[in-house]
Amino acid sequence: METTHRCGWVALMGPPNAGKSTLTNALVGHKVAIVTSKPQTTRNRITGILTEPDAQVIFMDTPGVHAMRGHTRGQLGKLMIQSAWQSFSAANLILVVVDADLYLRHEDFLEKDLAPLLKPLEEEERPVIVAVNKVDLFHDKARMLPLLTRLSEMLPHAEIFPLSALRRDGIRELRKLVIERLPEGPAQFPADQLSTVPVRFMAAEIIREQLFEKLYQEVPYAVAVEIEQWDEPDDGSQIVVHAAIYVARPSHKAMVIGRAGAGIKAIGTAARKAMIDLTGKKVHLELWVKVREDWVEDTHFLHEMGFGAENDV
Repeated sequence: METTHRCGWVALMGPPNAGKSTLTNALVGHKVAIVTSKPQTTRNRITGILTEPDAQVIFMDTPGVHAMRGHTRGQLGKLMIQSAWQSFSAANLILVVVDADLYLRHEDFLEKDLAPLLKPLEEEERPVIVAVNKVDLFHDKARMLPLLTRLSEMLPHAEIFPLSALRRDGIRELRKLVIERLPEGPAQFPADQLSTVPVRFMAAEIIREQLFEKLYQEVPYAVAVEIEQWDEPDDGSQIVVHAAIYVARPSHKAMVIGRAGAGIKAIGTAARKAMIDLTGKKVHLELWVKVREDWVEDTHFLHEMGFGAENDV
């Protein structure tokens, strides 16, 4: 008996900091998207590919579509929102991710946060699943019942699925549900491919992740990373990477570099280790910090850096 093979694209949509990137990594089973405690760190569509014997799922982690509480504004913010809605249009299935713990503490946030999605999903014929994330943050699961009821009322055609992406609770079951809802079709990518983005892009994301991890205050929201040089010898001995970190203010440059260069050294050491894990090769990494004032409003520069663009290859 011939086994049915399913294949499709899944857009992870929702407010900032709902855990979309953590969920993407959990569903794929490998790290393909950066994860930090700060909201609005995903700037472009990041894809992760899950290949099973009977299915292939291409997950699209998207920037948060909610701006009511003000996380990202200006030209960069507009390009991020555009990227999210492009993923929405391309998907075979919509996976809405919400932060259960947040809405148990602030019930009034739910309707405002989901407002941008409610109308587009109102008459949606594609499958919709609501991943109610972060249920590990509270012990009394009965507290979720009013939230689950409200979500069912707001999105009556959606399937509601509580889980914890961080703890991997419910991930296997969610994978199974997603695959069941996808159309039949052959795989679109090789079985060993984990993402559609180039390795250079992933390397830049690794550096940006370390900037978020090592720095505080507003600096991370005004940093961008460009891989200026990537030399990979034929003998595979060592990859040489030169990267530029762009900041919007001279004072930010000093903060990134740190006292006696301690900041940039810590960022470089952690990023180089992660690049070795990514490529499986030795890596020589050099970082420079450059000031480009108000780059978040410079449309030409943003396009040059790939913000808002689809990074599929």
